[in-house]
Amino acid sequence: MIASSLSQKVRLLELRARKAIADVRPGNYQSAFRGQGMEFQEIREYSPGDDTRNIDWNVTARLGRPYIKRFSEEREQTVILMVDGSWSTFFGSGSLQKRDAEAEICALLAFAAAHSQDRVGLILFSGDVETYIPPAKGVPHVLRLIREILAFQPRKKGTNIARALEFFGKVQRRSSFAFLISDFQDRNFESHLRVCAQHHDVVAVSVFDAREHQLPDCGLIEFEDPETGKSCLLDTSDPEVRNGYEDSVRQRSHQLKELFQSAGVDHLRITAGIDYFPALTRFLRVHALKK
Repeated sequence: MIASSLSQKVRLLELRARKAIADVRPGNYQSAFRGQGMEFQEIREYSPGDDTRNIDWNVTARLGRPYIKRFSEEREQTVILMVDGSWSTFFGSGSLQKRDAEAEICALLAFAAAHSQDRVGLILFSGDVETYIPPAKGVPHVLRLIREILAFQPRKKGTNIARALEFFGKVQRRSSFAFLISDFQDRNFESHLRVCAQHHDVVAVSVFDAREHQLPDCGLIEFEDPETGKSCLLDTSDPEVRNGYEDSVRQRSHQLKELFQSAGVDHLRITAGIDYFPALTRFLRVHALKK
C-alpha cells in the first residue's frame, strides 16, 4: 500500500470514527471504558458532611467509631486492542475485507478511548504476536494504531489466539479493558481466554464475511485455505456438500458462543460490509450496565 493511499484511508477512518462518536451520547463509551471508576486511596475517620455510602462498616465495627473509605479521582482506563491480522482476515466477498471491518471497529474504539482521556494500546497477531504498541494517550497515537492495522502484512502463517492472550497477560499486569477482534479461525485458546477474563474485562468481537456462512451453487470450485495454503476441490452443486458446510459453520458458531459465555466474556458478532455501528453502540451501552 503506497503512502498516499494509506494516509487517505487513515484520514477517512478518523472522520468516520469522529462522526460516529459525535452522533451518540459520550457516556455510552465513557461508562463502558471506565471500569470501577474510582480508585481506593485510604481509610479515615468520618467527619460530618461525608458521604455515608463510603462508610467502611468492618473498620467501624472494629474501632467503635465511624470510618470511611477515601477514593482518588476517577482513574484512567487502559484499552487494549488485540487484532487478528492473519491471512484469513484478508478475505472479502463484498466491498470490504474482514481486515477493513477490523480497522473500522478499532478506529471507533480507539477514538472513543481517546475521547475519554484513556490510554489505548495495540497487539497485532497472526501465527505469533508481530506488532505491539504500548498504551498511550492522544489523537496522534490513535492515528498511528490505525495506520499499523491498515498497513499490516502478516509474516507468520496461521492464527494463534492463545499466544496473543498469553502475551497480553505478560505486558498488561494491571486490570484493563481488552477487545479481542478476530474471525476466530483457531482452536485451543480456551484456557488462556479464561485466565485473561479473570484479571481483565475482555470482549470478543467476531468478524465474519457473509459468504462464509454458506457455499454458492457454482459447480466445481477449488478452495484455498489462506492460513495454511492447502487447497481442495468441492462440488458446490451437491446439496449435501452445501448443507454439510453450513452445519459445520453453525456448529462452530455455537461452540464459540458457549465458550465466551462459560469464560464470562461478552461477545459481539459483526459481518464485514454490513453497518456494524448500531450494534456496536448498543453493545457498549449494555456492557456498561453490566458493571
